[in-house]
Amino acid sequence: MRMPEPDAGVVARRSAIARDLRDIVASEGVIEHETALRVYESDALTAYRQLPLIVVLPDTTRQIAEVLRYCNAHGIKVVPRGAGTSLSGGALPLADGIILGLGKFNRILDIDFDNRCVVAEPGVTNLAISHAVAHRGLYYAPDPSSQIVCTIGGNVAENAGGVHCLKYGLTVNNVLGAEVVLMNGDTVRLGGRYLDSEGYDLLAVINGSEGLLGVITEVTVRILARPETARAVLIGFPSAADAGVCVAAIIAAGIIPGGMEMMDQPAIHAAEAFCHPGYPMDAAALLIVELDGPAAEVDHLIERVQGIAAKSRASSVQASRSEDERLAFWAGRKAAFPAVGRISPDYYCMDGTIPRHRLPEVLERITEMSVRYGLRCANVFHAGDGNLHPMILYDANQPGQLETAERFGAEILTLCVELGGVLTGEHGVGVEKRDLMGTMFDEDDLKHQQRLKCAFDPEGLLNPGKVYPTLHRCAELGRVHVRGGQMRFPDIPRF
Repeated sequence: MRMPEPDAGVVARRSAIARDLRDIVASEGVIEHETALRVYESDALTAYRQLPLIVVLPDTTRQIAEVLRYCNAHGIKVVPRGAGTSLSGGALPLADGIILGLGKFNRILDIDFDNRCVVAEPGVTNLAISHAVAHRGLYYAPDPSSQIVCTIGGNVAENAGGVHCLKYGLTVNNVLGAEVVLMNGDTVRLGGRYLDSEGYDLLAVINGSEGLLGVITEVTVRILARPETARAVLIGFPSAADAGVCVAAIIAAGIIPGGMEMMDQPAIHAAEAFCHPGYPMDAAALLIVELDGPAAEVDHLIERVQGIAAKSRASSVQASRSEDERLAFWAGRKAAFPAVGRISPDYYCMDGTIPRHRLPEVLERITEMSVRYGLRCANVFHAGDGNLHPMILYDANQPGQLETAERFGAEILTLCVELGGVLTGEHGVGVEKRDLMGTMFDEDDLKHQQRLKCAFDPEGLLNPGKVYPTLHRCAELGRVHVRGGQMRFPDIPRF
């Protein structure tokens, strides 16, 4: 893994920088001692660690703007951080950069029931939004497995998905507005409390921008009415290929489930041992298909899904008969990551996306890779939208196993691209997939992407070393200027 070389001059000025930052943020909000910095040395991709220069914990948007303005003036790199649940190393610190922590931004600012939206600070957890509106029968639809701890600001930065994104969309489809502080200290508002706005869709650009364009200080999300009825079908299969065929058949029949998740046998066994959801232990693969809507429609769709499952050689089919049973079906899938953590000292969670109909082929290839690399692999998938989460099991204490796991993961992601998919579905690129970007984009593609970054961060100080395998100075690219609400790209032919 290659990160930008530390600026020795910046590191030497650590104490002076900390002193200046204490003029902006309360003294306890500036952390510079090594023991305290250890808390921030990695995100959820714990294989990679680096102590930051300093951690700053502002508690107002004005303070964030002043911190960024100061860092911009002094050439100091900044890595924004939410809850640190990123699985791609997006919040990995830099030795000569500060961590800008947003943990104090944890308030819901407004609940607008008339316009069906919630305005929240970036440190509010995903699940807290649903809890805040549950008494009115409403909820926030995107539900990543880490929703109890991951924050809405991080969800926007990574464009997070979840088990129900097949029907209700990713974060980008559920965010109406955002307040963002740019590297020069300017604060801009994108979108609002309405579904769409005029001009360039910069709100969509911010979603999935991985902290490279600005620091999110406020998010407006839409909230939905809970469906009248929701039931889940638990379907076991004698092979993963059969489960993949069933996924394609359900979508081909015109049925759009609220969620459709898949687990292979290692993941099934780990989840059952962890939280006892009642999964069929003899199944080689398991599908959880949830249907929601009016009761009569749900009952009809349950029958159709059961019929499709039977034609797809299902070995067991069980439809939930109560809300508790439906939640139990989901409990095992939601707990898959901690469950796998109990059966291996370490695991490397991958994230790639493929066309749905290629699922059986990919599962077969991953099994072959597992044998070849000599490492076990447990698989959970957002099967409905083709988002794969293979978990490669390894032991970091065994020399060479981490490197083997990384090669295994890189081959899985390269396969995803070869089959018409993409490198990431929701975890982001970060440092994990950065050096694989060339498998999906050519150099011109990557340069154009970086030109957009230059419009927001001309000096390249926000989260450098993430996403792009080669960093180009804006002057080399032909800087993008934002003037009068329009972006101007020099040196691009006009037609």
